[in-house]
Amino acid sequence: MDVITNNTFSKEILDGLSQCPKTLPSKYFYDEIGDKLFQDIMAMPEYYLTRAELEILEKFKANIIKNANPNNNGFDLLELGAGDGMKTKILLKELLNKNVNFTYKPLDISLNALTLLKDDLQSEMQGLPVELIHGDYFDSLKKLKQDKESQKLILFLGSNIGNLTVEQATRFLSHLSENLNPGDGMLVGFDLKKDPRIILSAYDDAAGVTEAFNKNLLRRINNELGANFDLNAFGHHPFYNPETGTTKSYLVSTKQQDVYLKKIGKTISFYPWESIHTEISQKFDHKTIEQMAKDANLEIKEAYTDSKRYYSNYLFNV
Repeated sequence: MDVITNNTFSKEILDGLSQCPKTLPSKYFYDEIGDKLFQDIMAMPEYYLTRAELEILEKFKANIIKNANPNNNGFDLLELGAGDGMKTKILLKELLNKNVNFTYKPLDISLNALTLLKDDLQSEMQGLPVELIHGDYFDSLKKLKQDKESQKLILFLGSNIGNLTVEQATRFLSHLSENLNPGDGMLVGFDLKKDPRIILSAYDDAAGVTEAFNKNLLRRINNELGANFDLNAFGHHPFYNPETGTTKSYLVSTKQQDVYLKKIGKTISFYPWESIHTEISQKFDHKTIEQMAKDANLEIKEAYTDSKRYYSNYLFNV
């Protein structure tokens, strides 16, 4: 982690823990251990999201590429928060099979995830053109917008947009569209509202992998800021509100305790059962998505849904 990123990490962690109620940014879940834990989460039987999106991409891959309408002048497939690329491989292989002139450009805040992804892809798909982009989404997209020759399709899969509220997600889509050119598009994965018990179990798995994923952020703070969080003194508590479609995850202090952040010289006090809000996972319905697209000045090209109607991938045009 470079100096600038470390300063940002310190500031955002201290700001979040100084609030009332306390919060921590979920984007910092993803270090080397966090990346591996999230791969484990996606393999859990309760975590239906990955299976649903894989089904959609496999079933509709040809239609997605056709509707994206890549041109022969050069086509950039840009993925935000690429992870391990498991789902993206379906589209990459389809593009290769159709001899499309394209470059795959995964963009992620985790350099570790990007490096692992590139190594894996190039060992599996010889000759695949890959250009890694490490950094902030919008800073990178602003630079890429200047290239008006290459058509772009943004991938935002895995219901990553669910890390935002509906209002935040609408602003996010608007910001994305502002950083694209006419003729560009985006494919976005949305987890849909469904039986609340199915949703909650996806964030409270029996094996406790999601709990470990959340607590890994405390471990990261210990390692990088010299803190002394006792991970066993915090419980993991997710909650789903079917009215708003919002799942929230919390780490809850089980006792009165003080945590010292040595590298920034600050002590954070917790009273018994005080919470830290760590994560949001928003669920959507089609009516809400249609309104979001309208507010973000996006045209809905297609909406693809899995057989259980748990999940949907929307293809938008700018």
